[in-house]
Amino acid sequence: MNEIKIFSPASVANLSCGYDILGACLGGIGDEIIVRKTNKKGIIITKISGQKLTKDINKNVAGVSACALLKDLNYKKGFEIEIKKGIKPGSGIGSSAASAAGSVYAINELLGKPFSKKELIKYAIIGEKAACGSPIADNVAAVLLGGFTFVREKNDIIKLNSPINLAFTILHPQIEVKTSDSRALVKKNVSLKNMVKQSANLGAFVSALYTEDYDLLSRSMKDFVIEPLRSILIPNFEKLKQSSFKNNALGFGISGSGPSVFALSKGISQAKIIGKSFEIIYKKLNVNFDIHTSYLNNKGIQIIESK
Repeated sequence: MNEIKIFSPASVANLSCGYDILGACLGGIGDEIIVRKTNKKGIIITKISGQKLTKDINKNVAGVSACALLKDLNYKKGFEIEIKKGIKPGSGIGSSAASAAGSVYAINELLGKPFSKKELIKYAIIGEKAACGSPIADNVAAVLLGGFTFVREKNDIIKLNSPINLAFTILHPQIEVKTSDSRALVKKNVSLKNMVKQSANLGAFVSALYTEDYDLLSRSMKDFVIEPLRSILIPNFEKLKQSSFKNNALGFGISGSGPSVFALSKGISQAKIIGKSFEIIYKKLNVNFDIHTSYLNNKGIQIIESK
């Protein structure tokens, strides 16, 4: 192959009880990335559409992660990258992760897959570090592996059982919350009481995925540490939360660093009902918004075409 076009999906991180640990891959919304081989050494970003972003390979996350990959390979030629952004930066649904993971995935495919998907994570998080200051793996792991993922350490990633009938409703208020700013709200110290409760919920959440115990899953999706601090950034957060559970959501929380919020449901039809309830609440505000409903994407990044 000399050229490849891929779809790199959005993702939800944290999932209430798993701050910087849990991730989930979405479907239907994401970036389209074209990568082609060139005879000139190095990486060039030739085109970006959908959002106004820099083409500087030392600042754009797709370029940063791609350069890190090529450095380890000592590849003598290079690649051109085109990005069609389908995820707004600062939305809280893994905009930087989609680009950072997408570029290394595409290059890896063109080079005959010298790295596994798990091995690509270490390059994608270098792009994430350029975006938010920390090499966080929760979003990129979900994008590369698909389904639900668990980050024990940045070099120890586990793909979890991913029940196929789970679906997400995402509300994205058209306000920007930078990941670096949102992370600054998080306290450096957590009470022992909250640490115990959060750890218990995380363990129960993972167990519930494997047993497909949806009642346990619902009871586990509670955040005692991060949500109380960050929810003030999101208009009508409590109304959205109450509406979600009134409409039989399994869980509700902040997607990543926000401002997007998510509801997890059993079935796409229920996710759409929750989406309608979100729409009613937000139409009363002077805030533009998008609503997405998505199945749990168990495949992750997908190839659209190659030649």
